[in-house]
Amino acid sequence: METPQEPAATTGADAGESYPSIGDWDSCAADPEYRAAVLDLLGALAYGELSAFERLAEDAKLAPTLEDKAALAGMAAAEFHHYRQLHDRLVEVGADPSAAMLPFAEPLDSFHRMTAPADWPESLVKAYVGDSIAADFYREVAVRLDDDTRELVLRVMADTGHAEFAVGKVRGAIEADPKIGGRLALWGRRLMGEALSQAQRVVAQRDALSNLLIGGVEVRGFDLVEVGKMFNRITEAHTRRMAALGLAS
Repeated sequence: METPQEPAATTGADAGESYPSIGDWDSCAADPEYRAAVLDLLGALAYGELSAFERLAEDAKLAPTLEDKAALAGMAAAEFHHYRQLHDRLVEVGADPSAAMLPFAEPLDSFHRMTAPADWPESLVKAYVGDSIAADFYREVAVRLDDDTRELVLRVMADTGHAEFAVGKVRGAIEADPKIGGRLALWGRRLMGEALSQAQRVVAQRDALSNLLIGGVEVRGFDLVEVGKMFNRITEAHTRRMAALGLAS
């Protein structure tokens, strides 16, 4: 069986090894446009981690056993720890964490409203697939960042136990009731579509962040062709994750 960690290896995290350092935060942040882009990135990531904490705590209510409930509670605690690291970094660089997160609250809340799981298997697929799509995106961006910010982003994107837990539980649920496989496959496709739609919406609305992605900031950024390739890599990783769950993409 394909391991849950393998798909992420095809995205920007590993690709970053071929990119030389662009410098530390202090040197790169002298460019006000770069600074604004990174504050946007950290704000989006911080709100995403805070939302993940809230969602996992809520999904724990769907857990069929006390063991499952405790597992999700542990994952939620790890997400909150990641949020605190991002919050503290924003304070450290002189930013207001609430102001940095605010532009991303509505699109992320909208995504979670539109993808609220109906039951325990759907919550597991979302925890694995949905969060992994976000992680892939941030890893792709991280390889174009200053050394300090890159290290922080990759650290908070580390798996909190979602992957192994979700894959085992979803495969077990499908083995127990093969009929749910089709429904969960459709659910995975919906998650992918909504996640990419929201990501594109956020990038389009934030000029500094958009410039970072398409190379408008004087860093090693993407051009428009590279943006397309990035989303292709994320889509391919999603396909492999669905296969790891035993589902068609």
